[in-house]
Amino acid sequence: MRVVAGEYGGRKLKSLSGDNTRPTTDKVKGAIFNMIGPYFDGGICLDLYSGSGGLAIEAVSRGMEHAYCVEKNFKAIQIIKENVAITKEPEKFTLLKKEAKHALAAFIAEEKQFDLILLDPPYAKQQLITELETMAQNNLFTSQAVIVCETAKEVVLPIKIANLKQIKQQNYGITSITIYRNEASHA
Repeated sequence: MRVVAGEYGGRKLKSLSGDNTRPTTDKVKGAIFNMIGPYFDGGICLDLYSGSGGLAIEAVSRGMEHAYCVEKNFKAIQIIKENVAITKEPEKFTLLKKEAKHALAAFIAEEKQFDLILLDPPYAKQQLITELETMAQNNLFTSQAVIVCETAKEVVLPIKIANLKQIKQQNYGITSITIYRNEASHA
């Protein structure tokens, strides 16, 4: 596993052994960012199920100013710390050892907003629709926010969720990538 492109392109990343996380393959990671960017001119990223931190690191490598990495697994947080250290720019990352719902509650209380949200929950625990509705109701998206959902290909997400509209959906082997854009400012 490595950073595909951008400032940190080519740097090798570590992943957690076992079944606790499923690192996004380099092929899928490259495809995701080609669909949504591929590069950014600043912005704040939220990687809500960070795993190894690979998606957040890729986003910062491609121009996001800062990334919040949320992960509940202690061993995964250690891997994220090691991967962030590889960037030599740890100040661009905030690591939070929390369950997703607790992190969302904290972001709501702080009135945070994100330009890019990466959602790659464990396949067995699909709560994406509820989480996206919560984020939309609490204004966690900037007006131009892009949301990337990585799921098992059997999971079919709706075309619209709250003020989000699906703009792209693509399968890669056993993985499905669904991309939404915030439509609240366009109403």
